[in-house]
Amino acid sequence: MSADTPRRIALLRHAKADWPEVSDHDRPLAERGRKDAPAVGLKLAETGIVFDLALCSTAARTRETWKLAVQEMPHRPKTHYEERLYDASLGELIALLNETSDEVSDLLVIGHNPGMHALADALSARAEGETLTRMTRTGFPTAALAVVSFTGSWKSVEHGVGTLLDYWTPKGL
Repeated sequence: MSADTPRRIALLRHAKADWPEVSDHDRPLAERGRKDAPAVGLKLAETGIVFDLALCSTAARTRETWKLAVQEMPHRPKTHYEERLYDASLGELIALLNETSDEVSDLLVIGHNPGMHALADALSARAEGETLTRMTRTGFPTAALAVVSFTGSWKSVEHGVGTLLDYWTPKGL
């Protein structure tokens, strides 16, 4: 694929997590999260995007979100569990995207806030319709999904390169 290939990044925040007496990294999904994760999987299927790769944080709640969401998708992308997604800063997230192979056209990232919201906001210089207004108004609640497009190499991903195509939350805010 050439460096001017159109690309899409779907940014998914994990579904609602529970607060048992375990480390933050080991927190499982709450009952609401177990209901919202398949709903976001259906939304991912509705986009029609056939993801080449999914990068998922190693935290229990992100892995569980992905396990429930992917069951609703017609195509299961190659999945890589990435420790660096847990508690990643905006700069670390952009650096991780810059490492993505240019063989990947469409990428799904399952991670945490504030990183997922910061990344969606930073990449989106433009937006389709009211997507950016809705994302700004609602923040990035659990199981929120943003889809950003850009043209170029993954090495060229930086602030303002993309267009926010879609923003979705399970509550439809």
